Amino acid sequence: MGHMQLAVIPVTPFQQNCSVLWCAQTRAAAGELARRCQVPIIGPHRDDAFWIEQLPVQARSFGFPAPTEAFTPARWLEQGDEVQVGEVRLSVLHCPGHTPGHVVFFSVRDRFAIVGDVLFAGSIGRTDFPCGDHAALIHSIRERLFALGDDVRFLPGHGPTSTLGAERRTNPFVSDAAVRARQRH
Repeated sequence: MGHMQLAVIPVTPFQQNCSVLWCAQTRAAAGELARRCQVPIIGPHRDDAFWIEQLPVQARSFGFPAPTEAFTPARWLEQGDEVQVGEVRLSVLHCPGHTPGHVVFFSVRDRFAIVGDVLFAGSIGRTDFPCGDHAALIHSIRERLFALGDDVRFLPGHGPTSTLGAERRTNPFVSDAAVRARQRH
């Protein structure tokens, strides 16, 4: 994948895909991370601030072993922003629906997107959380993600990778055929 290197580590009892991303060319910030044991938190979109504020309560209610602290990101992200890891540049797409402040990271160079719980191989994110919005989720997938191109491979928040083209062709929730079928009814 060029300069972009990625490791996926399933974490928590929910087996969430935690993505560890670094630039193979510069390995930027690794030394600083080791020395200072502190890194800035960037994102998500500020519409998810309420989720971050609820972290301590949610972690306790799900029985997570370690105490979890709320935080304020050093930088909130907006549609069209860019973040950089060494020489790796990632475009930010605001993709609400699963949560109102969800963001997706897209590497144009590597044709690779980290989508979280917006889209899965064969499924879509749930929208029954507070401020979830099914119509907004479908719009985010169809208008923001699929517009990136069928060849784009993506890593979801859980489960295996897929391509946007495969999901546009076969995903029972957002494929072209599924959308046409809904429009007929």
